Amino acid sequence: MDINSLKFFKKISEVKSISKVAKDSHISQSALSQQIQKLENDLGHQLFVRSNKGVKLTKSGKMALKYINNIIKTYNQMQDSLDNQQSKEIKIEADKSIATYCLPCALVKMREKYPHHDYNLISSFSHEIEDDVLNDVCDVGFINKPPEEDLISKKVIEEKVVLISQPGNGIPEKVDLKYILDHPLVILEDECIIKDNLNNALQKMNYSMNDLQILTKLDSTEAIKTVVQKGYGLAFVPYNAVKKENENGNLNIARVKDYNLDYDIYMIRKGKSELSIITREFINGFVKLGKNICC
Repeated sequence: MDINSLKFFKKISEVKSISKVAKDSHISQSALSQQIQKLENDLGHQLFVRSNKGVKLTKSGKMALKYINNIIKTYNQMQDSLDNQQSKEIKIEADKSIATYCLPCALVKMREKYPHHDYNLISSFSHEIEDDVLNDVCDVGFINKPPEEDLISKKVIEEKVVLISQPGNGIPEKVDLKYILDHPLVILEDECIIKDNLNNALQKMNYSMNDLQILTKLDSTEAIKTVVQKGYGLAFVPYNAVKKENENGNLNIARVKDYNLDYDIYMIRKGKSELSIITREFINGFVKLGKNICC
């Protein structure tokens, strides 16, 4: 088993075609098929179901893919570390909404305080971030729930959740949660902390997400903002995602007064003995700047 075979396996699982990956990689299809067959023999499990239409992962293949993704990430991290042993770059992963709306401004403030720092920020899902911190793929992670893994966490930011609407629609600044039952709602397609908190609050009222008038499910907060600005429904979003639009008068915001939908953002890391000096400096500096570090 070698890293190239694992990378080929990952590519094939994505495009569902051995012949296409072989063509794109400039190797023969038979040679690539032999590599995948050897990988299956080494693992003792069939990873793909082959057919005239292409290939698809077996149950064992889906399980293997999760581990192989981590192996490839860790390998790439090792290669980067070997190539940049004098680098002062701090690798940061954050949940998508945090990486998009909160951390960019926070990192600018950090860079002003620590001009010798170099930050590499990417977005991911919370469970993947925990794995990447554990496997040294990134130095620090930011997620919106306490970690499930054996990691050290600290609450660093309090994120308000607001109900957004098109200006001029007459929605008051404070509403009861039951108010939204009578209005079309736009929500994220993916699972997120806001949907979890909303569902928990609805259950306390003996309702569920099925009782909401879901107008549509979208794949990003930016898409949600666009739809709401055009007058199509209401939506719950992080305040930091719409602060500018609210100040410019492009979106109205309201707060739910009878249930708390807000959430905390946690910085996660390994033990200090396993961190570089510059990463420890970043962590201490971020905490000192306080919970209002976002613009």
